Amino acid sequence: MPLITISSPIGCNEMEVATIAARGLGVEIYDDEKLLEMGRKMGLGMEHLKDMIEPGFLDRLLGQKPQLYMDYMDSIVYEVSRKGEGVILGHGSQMLLRDFDCALHVRMHAPKAKRMKYFTEQQGLSKEAASKLIDKTDTNYRGLFRMAFGRVPSDPSLYDLIINTNKMTVATAAKIIMDAAKSEMIKQCSLGALESMMKLSQEKRVKAALLENHLDNNMLVVEVPVDGIIEVKGLTYSQGIIDRIERVIKQVPGVKEVRLELVVAPVQYGRGIDPLRSHD
Repeated sequence: MPLITISSPIGCNEMEVATIAARGLGVEIYDDEKLLEMGRKMGLGMEHLKDMIEPGFLDRLLGQKPQLYMDYMDSIVYEVSRKGEGVILGHGSQMLLRDFDCALHVRMHAPKAKRMKYFTEQQGLSKEAASKLIDKTDTNYRGLFRMAFGRVPSDPSLYDLIINTNKMTVATAAKIIMDAAKSEMIKQCSLGALESMMKLSQEKRVKAALLENHLDNNMLVVEVPVDGIIEVKGLTYSQGIIDRIERVIKQVPGVKEVRLELVVAPVQYGRGIDPLRSHD
């Protein structure tokens, strides 16, 4: 069965198209609410994710803890992808799964006038409000995407299929996606790919837990050699911090064993600045 990512700026009928495509292919659709539900099942720190389906989310995200959010969301996207099928809406899924041949990456777009019409006719906004909403969300999302991946979301090289919803109906756009997903060129996810997704999900979960507990992981290398085994290598500044790192990781759902190769660096290293210091 197909694994599909759909990326789109707001107002391109992306939800309607994704819903029809998922139903036609007989797979689950993972929108904001479904991804949030998955995060709850994974036992993640949901206080950092619960606002993601509410208005103003990007504003709050960009002004608070973007890396923590991204690590948690990356973990959820990889966990969802382990099923090897489904339609994932947004959240950088086209970048996170770009190295997996079994994923079909779709980009939807439309002129601003068409997008404004969607908000004025279907959401009841004035033209001025619709225009400002589109401009603001486009700018914020481009900034977040560039910060996370160093690319722009409209880069055509990130996609296998690009659809202009100004040129076709919702049903036609959904049919194009379904036909592409059934192509012999779209492979099923191999066991190796599914295992890699599992490891990436656990790695991101651990990094998010460290950040949530004020343990900066910039000086750490986190690896998942096998399911449930976490290896951490790098530098820190005291045995106390090493003990904290171990305690935090052991509390992450799914972790069975923690292997640490951490070196206590001299105080002089980095001019005495502790990259893993506690932030009270």
